[in-house]
Amino acid sequence: MSEERYRRLAAADHRHVWHPFTQMQLWMAEEPLIIERGEGNYLIDARGRRYLDGVASLWCNVHGHRHPRLDRALRDQIDRIAHSTMLGLSNTPAIELAQALIEIAPGGLSRVFYSDSGAEAVEVALRIAAQYWQLAGQPERTVFITLNEAYHGDTIGSASLGYSEPFHRHIRALLFPAVKIPPPHVFRFHQRMAPDAADAAALEAAAGVFTRDGKKAAALVIEPLMQGAAGMWAHSAAYLQSVTQMARAAGALIIADEVATGFGRTGALFACHHAGVNPDLMCLGKGITGGYLPLAATLTAERIFEAFLGSPQEFRAFYYGHTYTGNPLAAAVASANLAIFREEHLIEAIQPKIAILRRALESRFAAHRNAADIRQWGLMAGVELMESVRERRPFAYAAQTGARIASAARKFGVVVRPLGDTLIFMPPLSITSDEIEMLTDAVFRATCEIVGT
Repeated sequence: MSEERYRRLAAADHRHVWHPFTQMQLWMAEEPLIIERGEGNYLIDARGRRYLDGVASLWCNVHGHRHPRLDRALRDQIDRIAHSTMLGLSNTPAIELAQALIEIAPGGLSRVFYSDSGAEAVEVALRIAAQYWQLAGQPERTVFITLNEAYHGDTIGSASLGYSEPFHRHIRALLFPAVKIPPPHVFRFHQRMAPDAADAAALEAAAGVFTRDGKKAAALVIEPLMQGAAGMWAHSAAYLQSVTQMARAAGALIIADEVATGFGRTGALFACHHAGVNPDLMCLGKGITGGYLPLAATLTAERIFEAFLGSPQEFRAFYYGHTYTGNPLAAAVASANLAIFREEHLIEAIQPKIAILRRALESRFAAHRNAADIRQWGLMAGVELMESVRERRPFAYAAQTGARIASAARKFGVVVRPLGDTLIFMPPLSITSDEIEMLTDAVFRATCEIVGT
């Protein structure tokens, strides 16, 4: 691409495009990074520069860019049909994908409801759960219980579950209240408890909430093992198992938000598998198509589905849907994505990479004076930076430390996106051991450049 064309695109971007989660005043003051194409685990910008895709294009790319098998699935499907509605019709790829998802999902899930994004998959789960209890004769069950600092998306329902002050302060009046329980990191990191003691304290707090509100609880909604957008806050499989057992004992449903944790990110196909948890509803998105096309799914247990059956005049149907629900192009690519997982034994193949990432982060950041915490499940990891680790004092928000580190990392050939001052490492599962070293080294060098050694 010529420099002249880049300049035209940059000017048009600044003039017309509104970017998500971006302070546009800052964006318009800088030259934009414009991605022109991708090759494997790399992004290539409009000037021909290559960058390792260190956050998997916002956590959704699985096998790298331009994977031959996924490309072929897309081309084959477009020769048949790009889209037809699922309102009153069905389509072959959506049926085949639903069957494939149920075959690999935690036990007890049997139905698939499609949507377009992870937030919508959560919104669907909320509405299904709320209507289910109405139809089941327990209309008092209207309370959703979630973890502090949870993030489940930005639709009104999903935002209500996981309020984030920077993201949602201006729509607070529109959100419904959810009951919060403190996750283990509140005790481990902020109160400096040992991990086992932190788990015990968190479970004691959860028990109090279920004792008080259990009879009103519609569902516990939880990101299994890793609260992703909250800053990669991890909890143990034992905690996940125990807190879901509490919810079950109270009669509440379990909604597992596996939008970020699903499809191998934690080292298992789904994070629930680590703890042997079988949720009543499971939300999927991001990696479902390997990072190719927008698609999401909410999987439910048969008993929940059956509550919605009845004659038309009973108005038991689930009145919800989207124009592109079950899009054939996306569903066809998603099925090819699952085939790659299955035939290439991908979960087994990534285990050595998980260990390499752990060693790479520890060797670089453990001794850094501003690294307060290193958190990891599988190929999901975060390094929390603070101005004073001893005092647990963060950098000033206005300093934008994490963003400046991410910008500096580009000079070393990687693209990353932090969450505040938590440095995020979430590459495609296809990343190589050498690329893991490159990724962690680049971010570490950028960190030292911005905040010192």
